[in-house]
Amino acid sequence: MKAIRVEKIVLNIGCGSDKDPQIAKYLLEKISGNKAVITYAKKRTTWGVGKGKPIGAKVTIRKNCGDLLKKLLDAVDMKLNKNSFDDTGNVAFGINEYVEIPGMQYDPKIGMIGFDTCVRLERLGYRVSRKKLRGKIGKNHRIKPDEAAEFIQRNFGIKVVEEEVE
Repeated sequence: MKAIRVEKIVLNIGCGSDKDPQIAKYLLEKISGNKAVITYAKKRTTWGVGKGKPIGAKVTIRKNCGDLLKKLLDAVDMKLNKNSFDDTGNVAFGINEYVEIPGMQYDPKIGMIGFDTCVRLERLGYRVSRKKLRGKIGKNHRIKPDEAAEFIQRNFGIKVVEEEVE
């Protein structure tokens, strides 16, 4: 029950008012192979986008996410900042330009766009917290940042560094 696994990967591109969310959606579908959705502003934002207007795109990958995660980690030179791990064991990092991903070619239709990657780690039994009648996950069963860092290092061969990764 203590074994850690990758539950899902969420890729997100925030477009604001200057980029087209359709291009962001196309890029995410090209990277992941899954269907992406356009996200909408819930209230007026500081980027000048009104409520209900498109503001970005996202895609969630749940199956066969190990291969994609290896590619995405390769795009950041197999290094992650220690601060990329949160208190519940999740990992988040950004990729500056999609052409840094191995196998991706520059597409003039897309231009140069970067995106955020969020990886959710879980242990067996975490499904209890997602049920309709909510249960609680015990303190000892939660994933600590050190455990998450060790899992990512062991399974994906990355290096966790103390200073800021560019």
